[in-house]
Parts: sequence; structure tokens; C-alpha cells
Amino acid sequence: MYAVGHLALGYLSGKTASRILNVNANLPLLFLMSVLPDVDLLIPGLEHRGPMHSAIIFCLLFLPAFILFKKRAIPYFVVLIQHVLIGDYLTGDTQLLWPITTNWYGLGMEITGLTNILIEWTLFLTSTTTLLKTKDARSLFQKHPSNMILAVPVLTALLPAFLSFPLHVPPELIIPHLTYIALFTLSILIDLKSIFMKT
Repeated sequence: MYAVGHLALGYLSGKTASRILNVNANLPLLFLMSVLPDVDLLIPGLEHRGPMHSAIIFCLLFLPAFILFKKRAIPYFVVLIQHVLIGDYLTGDTQLLWPITTNWYGLGMEITGLTNILIEWTLFLTSTTTLLKTKDARSLFQKHPSNMILAVPVLTALLPAFLSFPLHVPPELIIPHLTYIALFTLSILIDLKSIFMKT
């Protein structure tokens, strides 16, 4: 999936898990976790969708969070794991079970194909509707120190959409990418304004 699909599905899965568990989730952190596995694109020598996309590694890494934060850690884990179990599994192969095996698993749906584009648009529209209906969009426009971490999701939407890094975004998905960029950038600017107003 492209950044839009990961961000939308991450938000929806995190929101659902939060509601089921009756916990308040930090929205910027949900959005960050939804794209975090793709950090492997920035690490030289690390294969994309390799070890950084392993469900086993995520489970091990989240053990301390489960111990410390118990059910409050679950929405973030759900968001992180959906990236590989749904998003990247659909549109390519991932090393889901690394280091037990280096085999690649996935459905291999064409990422630029109409089916994936329709899935990403559906996720985007559903997540946008949910953001507005639940008033989560409004909470993103209130100052909060964690809003600054939205810089990472901004880059994951901005770089592919405008610089084709690490991959080219089809024109059909530019509007959803621009929407997320605008939403997150505005949230960051609100925080920056409050920081500079204090000085």
C-alpha cells in the first residue's frame, strides 16, 4: 500500500481497538505507528519489507509495552501490525516470519492496479469520515506536544507524492496524499505557533 492506505487503515484499526478496549489513544502516535515499518527504506543495506516487516519482531519489541502499559499498548500494536499483515501483505511480499524463516509472504496484488487504488480510496474516505464524525480531526488542531511527531507521516506522504521517493504515487491517489499532508502540517504549525508565542 501507499502511505494513504497505511495511514487510513492504521487510524481505523487503532480507533477500533481503542473503542473496544475503552482506552484513549494518542492520534499522532497512531499515525506514526501506521507508517513506522517503512523506516527500512531509509536504512542502507536493509531490504524493504524484510526484517522490519516481521510480525515476530513486532511482537518481541512490544513485549515491554504490553508489560508496562497493558491494554493501553494494544491499539498501537494493532496499528503497527496491520501495516504488514494487511497493507503490505495485499500488495507485495513481506518477510512476516523473519528470523524463523526468510520466506516471503503476500498476495502480490499490483500496487498501481485499480483494485488497490479503490481499496486505498475507500480506506481514505472511511477514515476521513470517521475523523470528522468522531471529532478527532478537531483534536489534531489543538496544541499538544505529540503533534510534532506527525512530521514523519507528512514525509511518508510528501516524498512519494512529489519526489517519487521511494516510489511513484499514481495521479489517482494524489488528492488523498495532499489531504493528509495538509491535515498533519496544519497540526504541526498550530504547535509551532504556540511554542513561538511563548518565547
